[in-house]
Amino acid sequence: MGIVNVTPDSFSDGGRYDTTERAVAHGRALLADGADLLDIGGESTRPGATRPLVAEELDRVVPVIRELAGGGAVVSVDTMRAEVAEAALGAGAAIVNDVSGGLADPRILDVVAAAGATYVAMHWRAHADRMRDFTDYSPDGVVASVRRELTERLSAAEAAGIARERIVLDPGLGFAKEPHHNWELLENLDQLAALGCPLLVGASRKSFLGALLATDGVARPVEDREHAHAALVAVLAGRSVDVLRVHDVRATRDALAVAAAMGVRHEDEPHLPAHRKKDEG
Repeated sequence: MGIVNVTPDSFSDGGRYDTTERAVAHGRALLADGADLLDIGGESTRPGATRPLVAEELDRVVPVIRELAGGGAVVSVDTMRAEVAEAALGAGAAIVNDVSGGLADPRILDVVAAAGATYVAMHWRAHADRMRDFTDYSPDGVVASVRRELTERLSAAEAAGIARERIVLDPGLGFAKEPHHNWELLENLDQLAALGCPLLVGASRKSFLGALLATDGVARPVEDREHAHAALVAVLAGRSVDVLRVHDVRATRDALAVAAAMGVRHEDEPHLPAHRKKDEG
């Protein structure tokens, strides 16, 4: 899953693709590099970020989705808002990637169910400007807590009418997590996969990689974390991961190719629940 941030303030590439033309060109470049699908977002969820107006988010993502989906790309919309999800699905998106798992706007579940779209529910506890206050996972620990809270979101999605075979779960790396929480989750993905849904993992360039590579207490800058991410991808190729959400598709494909050459199980086609391409109606 190639990331297209149509935002001025995303943590990695904010402002680089904040016009329709640049975002569409970037999406096409990611497809050429081997992306299976594109995740189009108009709201930054970096720690401390403030939310755009609904109209701003719509203006950012809908034209990009319409153009890329119209060209045959499988498109996901990265949004927490029902209004944006509905407009995006109408513009050709087949997947709704909701980092709040339906907590920020419960009506988004009804929108997805009515459209018969695929739904990605991420583990989430609070909006970006407050999520640092929600990193306490005692007494059960982060793995058990995330599993329990994702189970609740899975139940809510099914209760809204989204078929289980169209639900993907995401452990929410970096969201209300201290660096060590992310590593614990990555080591125990099998416990989340046991919930019976495909897993999406988004580790690309995140702060826990920067913390791992810190020098004299200073985290490695965002732009210098890709090698570490590629190494992580090679490890994850043999684990319970179905979709990788990434900034650098070519580096990810290279890492997967190395893993495959070393005999680690890897398939080119993602295990995302059936998504509709534009020519499939």
